[in-house]
Amino acid sequence: MISFPKAKINLGLRVTGKRTDGYHDIETVFYPVGLSDALEFVLSKQKSGDEIVVTGLDIKTRKENNLVIKALEAFRRRHPVPPLRIHLHKAIPSGAGLGGGSSDAACMIRSLAKFLDLDSNLDEIKEVALEIGSDCPFFADPVPSAASGRGEILKPVKSILEGYHILLVNPGITISTKEAYYNTRITTPETSLEELIMLPLKRWKKLIINDFEDYAFRLYPQIEDLKKSLYKAGASYSSMSGSGSTIYGIFEEKPGIPEKIRKYVIYDGLL
Repeated sequence: MISFPKAKINLGLRVTGKRTDGYHDIETVFYPVGLSDALEFVLSKQKSGDEIVVTGLDIKTRKENNLVIKALEAFRRRHPVPPLRIHLHKAIPSGAGLGGGSSDAACMIRSLAKFLDLDSNLDEIKEVALEIGSDCPFFADPVPSAASGRGEILKPVKSILEGYHILLVNPGITISTKEAYYNTRITTPETSLEELIMLPLKRWKKLIINDFEDYAFRLYPQIEDLKKSLYKAGASYSSMSGSGSTIYGIFEEKPGIPEKIRKYVIYDGLL
């Protein structure tokens, strides 16, 4: 069984409250992009224990901490699953604000249900996914979605960016999500992101904000420089995704890539 876990970007991200369970309430729009990992598994010849091989980008994660293994364990608590041999090829950087690990986990859960011919509906798959991470349920069915709560309350929105070009630029900096939340001010948006994304793309620059940018840019000015470079290259809109450090630029046409950012480009394609 093989699948291709997609990355996502955030169209705006507002931290709207601190919850009693230790999490934060957010408002964002998750939007899938073409950058993807590859995940394959087959039944293991071993009588016990799962095997996992990770190739591609080095995510520096021990087997027991890999979200694919955690997803398998969570699914196994509900349904019997024999030992598996797993191959995960990483193209989505970890700690980059693109949801790579969560996408891998959600694809594992969805693929297990299909592989074992289980009567698992999407609600159950999302329920298991939420045990792994707040953005994991989105990747169970990765269509453009307005997200609230911890990020698990999802409402599909129009695919408003079809035909636009996107550059994903990653400087190789890992930002702690926990620290990002701790250092970000809680805001109360006047207009929902669901409404704002329906405005012309050229107007997004001043209206659609990622609350994590202030902290990330103070800590790592080079991330802000990449955002400025994407605007100079002709982006209609540019923002940091998630808690960073990936910056994306949305263009009406395929752009020329300035030499200054060429080495940081990890994806160049259509939305």
